[in-house]
Amino acid sequence: PIPGRCAYFVERKKRFCKMIPALGRRFCGEHGQQEEENDRKRIPCPLDPKHTVYEDQLQKHLKKCNSREKPKPVYFVQDINAGLKDVAEIPEKQVPICSLSKEELETLITKLKKASSGLELHLKEQILSHQALQEALKDPKNGESAFKHLKQQASILGNMEKLHLLGPGRCFVEFGAGRGKLSHWVDVALQNVENVQFLLVERATTRFKVDGKHKRTDSIFERLQVDIQHLCLNKVPILEKKNLPVVGIGKHLCGAATDLALRCLVESYTTCCDGENEEPLPKRSRNDKTEVASNKSVANKSNEDNCKRVAGIVIALCCHHKCDWTHYVGREFFKSVGLGPVEFNYFQRMSSWATCGMRETKASTCEENEDQTSDREEHEQTFSKIESSSDTLQGILTVEERKEVGCLCKLLIDHGRLEYLQQRGYKAALQYYTESAVSLENVLLTAVPSPSLISETT
Repeated sequence: PIPGRCAYFVERKKRFCKMIPALGRRFCGEHGQQEEENDRKRIPCPLDPKHTVYEDQLQKHLKKCNSREKPKPVYFVQDINAGLKDVAEIPEKQVPICSLSKEELETLITKLKKASSGLELHLKEQILSHQALQEALKDPKNGESAFKHLKQQASILGNMEKLHLLGPGRCFVEFGAGRGKLSHWVDVALQNVENVQFLLVERATTRFKVDGKHKRTDSIFERLQVDIQHLCLNKVPILEKKNLPVVGIGKHLCGAATDLALRCLVESYTTCCDGENEEPLPKRSRNDKTEVASNKSVANKSNEDNCKRVAGIVIALCCHHKCDWTHYVGREFFKSVGLGPVEFNYFQRMSSWATCGMRETKASTCEENEDQTSDREEHEQTFSKIESSSDTLQGILTVEERKEVGCLCKLLIDHGRLEYLQQRGYKAALQYYTESAVSLENVLLTAVPSPSLISETT
């Protein structure tokens, strides 16, 4: 064993434990039961069996265990953005694609092509950049991976600037923030702008965060450690206090997280929160049209003052194979073209064919937020299973045919999101924001309120 380290040999890893034991002991607390003079028994923690605890200290440990259930923040509202409540619509069992017969697979592809026949199959290429990242892009110290992420972030900021979303008096909410690099660059781009706030939403604890390093006093960074499914922006204290227009952003927001974020912004946040507290209009005579119009105008102005709105949405899409019918915002669109949850569950898995064969199986299709290594294994395992299942279809579909089908599946799922936003008064669009050589997940979803919606809320 290494001097000063635990003397317990971990058979599974074929090495000694690297933990530092207490002064005068040979073993760390985890492996202390191996010490001859120590007859205290260690048992698996009931909250998380991945670690153990002394049996006689169990109750004390449960009060401070990191796996214990912590008090919910004020903005936590159970399943507020979850979507579908009727479990009857959800298929009980998903049949593997590799188990489908040739005829069943051909029927699915026919349905897919019919449903996407009227859609714009070739997205506009809008690869932009921003001055805030020019110095970093020219820095030779950045490796290839960092350079690719910087190019994507520069294009996202460029698209935000084109939509006039980089301005004062706004709150930028970064969903799936990770280390918060996207918010960091937005802050750099707004270095001379006042009254700017950042909310970084991330359900997992994150190391090496960059938002805590900002020294400016005119921009505020706050982290919300909560699943987007349960996030009620209306109850976030900083938004309640200042009531700023919100800009929702995200870089590679994985699968269903995109749908949860859209519903969080468009449904649970864009509400007239004080409508129930409005005082009734005073009684008036039928002939007094002037008074009626005046009172109506006052009431509308009160509504507008209390109404919270979303100034824009800019999200780089990712991992369509991790979408879920329960949370998907485009269910009405799917139903309008004769599709349902069964077809959706096939299409979301078939969407991985768009990148199938484009890189090695061990590589993840999800372009992570540079730091989200904790999720890397999950993405890799999911992709590996889907890709290996598609390998059994080589006798039915060629690689190019699978790629074409996968792209159609992604487009169909994304178009449902467009329809959802358009029906709620937003001007939404999809575009390629970077080259496929930089990221295979290179589609950006943007949305801004339509002129009619702006006139109603401003």
